[in-house]
Amino acid sequence: MNNKYESNKWQEVINWVQTRSLFMLHYCTGCGAIELPPTMTSRYDMSRFGIGPAATPRQADILLITGYLSTKTLRRVIYTYEQMQNPKFVMGFGSCTINGGMYWDSYNTIKQLDKYIPVDLYIAGCMPRPEAILEGFLKLKEKIETGSADGYKKYNKEYEKYKKNQEKVLGEVKRRQ
Repeated sequence: MNNKYESNKWQEVINWVQTRSLFMLHYCTGCGAIELPPTMTSRYDMSRFGIGPAATPRQADILLITGYLSTKTLRRVIYTYEQMQNPKFVMGFGSCTINGGMYWDSYNTIKQLDKYIPVDLYIAGCMPRPEAILEGFLKLKEKIETGSADGYKKYNKEYEKYKKNQEKVLGEVKRRQ
């Protein structure tokens, strides 16, 4: 019983440490790309919350999908997500990642991003303002600290379901070994 308590304490420490330095990779596919730079600059200054940009997927903890996705870009998002190291988290910006946004009736627009990769947090709005983005980051940090941001575990556990949804839209998805 003592070992279980100690392992839970260690996990709490690890979760706490993870929230103090998060690197984001922003996949700017739409309007959300406009709202992200002000969030990084001095007025809103997301770096005071321990969040900064990353140069490559292998350095990133958070993948931001900042707009609508076409079937063509979905393939690249999946590759990018799978290149990221665990633990990894996904945030979807605006209504585009939820229901396709203003392109909801297009045959080529992806709706419900969480069918294809796990989304830990959606930020509502079209497009969400920098204040909402910061609030989303704080909410994600809270979820990481409590251990409830576990989309990457869900992806590994339910990989066949995700792969089936991906292939339904994209055809055969080639994986890197």
